Amino acid sequence: MLAFEELGAWLRLLETPSIGLESARRLLHCFGSPQAVFEAPGQDWQVLLNISQITALSTPPPNIDQQLEKTWAWLQAGEGRDLLLLGDPDYPEALLQTADPPLLLYLQGRRALLTQPSLAIVGSRSPTAQGRDNARHFAQELSEAGLCIVSGLALGVDGAAHEGALRGEGKTIAVLGTGLDCIYPSRHRKLGQMVIEQGLLVSEYALGTPPLPPNFPRRNRIIAGLSQGCLVVEAALQSGSLITARLASEAGREVFAIPGSIHARPAYALCLAWLWALTAPRMRAP
Repeated sequence: MLAFEELGAWLRLLETPSIGLESARRLLHCFGSPQAVFEAPGQDWQVLLNISQITALSTPPPNIDQQLEKTWAWLQAGEGRDLLLLGDPDYPEALLQTADPPLLLYLQGRRALLTQPSLAIVGSRSPTAQGRDNARHFAQELSEAGLCIVSGLALGVDGAAHEGALRGEGKTIAVLGTGLDCIYPSRHRKLGQMVIEQGLLVSEYALGTPPLPPNFPRRNRIIAGLSQGCLVVEAALQSGSLITARLASEAGREVFAIPGSIHARPAYALCLAWLWALTAPRMRAP
């Protein structure tokens, strides 16, 4: 676990306004750690940052001390609460290979699931009853076959995917667009607690972060990055699910779709063949 002072430096770096992930990566590449960034003379930042960024980084963000105390207390409050840094030896290789891996992830639950072979299941927030059942059934079967199911805890297909995985082997990861202490949507608080107990909650957002619209498309890159493939169920043309599918494709992952009924005999046979192929040894851990 990070020391208190080290955690404070990480939070200050990541919560400073106008310092995005790309700027933070440049600083870390140059100085080695957040603590070293803040110990360096301000003029050493000039080749990496613009004037407004240097000004912002020179002053701790408002309420950073309260955020540090809150995060430290949260980490001490129970088992399974942890932070994962980009440089950690067990940082997931699949996520590391994406274009924009998070620098820090908040975790609650079974951290070991991050190294399991995984499949993302995403789709409509308002699926048909059949689409919801398909997501739940496929998630359960794939979980029982040894895959970890990754989704976003949203209404509709996401929730059904987590439910199916929990009925299987319980291997599921929910990636949030809020702080881990702000389960969203609120009607999925019970499901979120079940994921904590059997699976893993993940977020790159600080504790207390509310459900802000820009954060949900951002979290989709983590869903795609943690997975070896992505199954899309009944997604609308303009939806976060298709963002996840596009990101998965750009990262070289396999993308599959269930756009409608699969219960006609030819379609069902094809799905069974796909299910067999997906659980073949190439998708399993060595």
